[in-house]
Amino acid sequence: MKTSFWQRGLLSLVWPLPALLVWGGAWLLFVGGQRWLPWWAAAGLAVVFSVGASLWGSTWWRRGWIAAGFPLSFAVLVAGSLPGWGWLLLLGGLLLVYPLNAWRDAPIFPTPSGALQGLAAQLALPPGAKVLDAGCGLGDGLRALRQAWPQARIHGVEWSWVLRWACALRCPWASVRQGNMWVADWGPYHLVYLFQRPESMSRAAVKSMAEMPPGAWLVSLNFPLPDTPPTLSASLPDGRAVYAYQCPIASMDAQEIAAHEAAGHTAALTPDGVMVRGQRLYPLPRRPGGRRRST
Repeated sequence: MKTSFWQRGLLSLVWPLPALLVWGGAWLLFVGGQRWLPWWAAAGLAVVFSVGASLWGSTWWRRGWIAAGFPLSFAVLVAGSLPGWGWLLLLGGLLLVYPLNAWRDAPIFPTPSGALQGLAAQLALPPGAKVLDAGCGLGDGLRALRQAWPQARIHGVEWSWVLRWACALRCPWASVRQGNMWVADWGPYHLVYLFQRPESMSRAAVKSMAEMPPGAWLVSLNFPLPDTPPTLSASLPDGRAVYAYQCPIASMDAQEIAAHEAAGHTAALTPDGVMVRGQRLYPLPRRPGGRRRST
């Protein structure tokens, strides 16, 4: 399906900038439209604009956020619940919980209780095995890991300081630290668990190939690695699935990576880079998740 210049531009922006642009555009349309239209007609026009622009969202939940921004903020302001400075406080709170560095990762969607039980029946870990929840949020994934493998040593890494402290309070039996999941070393762990986005899975494939030892497991809820059949999988009652990949997923040639980058296969044309032992690497064409982006 062909896309317009504006649609390609909106899709290429870092989330949530597309939503912020649409929300701002809807408010400009509402304020400017009142010069020629009654307020209710201008509001309706802004809602139509928001819903239409939401079709450019790459996933259903992004479309929902884009479409709902103006109607929700308009309803709150009409009710007089928040002054202008109140929105600044809300924005500050959002940035504390969801920092700029985490915008490319998944939003706060909790792992359902017992989501990993079906996989645990197929995947046995040795007593005392180290398990990592990469991007642990409020700790729902840590709890699911403990339910599935109670004999394991549970670890979590979370970029947001607020979520890290809240997670540590909810899961005192786990070792939770603040940090970037893509920079943290995955090598010491028998199992790394992710509940991310489809766009993040190619990065996970590269990092696991470079850092995780043979026999370790990469586990993902809901989103499989592109072009890579799972070693094990289990279905959830709600229709979603858990995918497990035993390392090594595939081989990776550092010299070939350097050659591709030297030939112009740069970060601008590939999925986001991953820090692996201090070096920034990118997925290769025809490797798991390493398809070249079209310009």
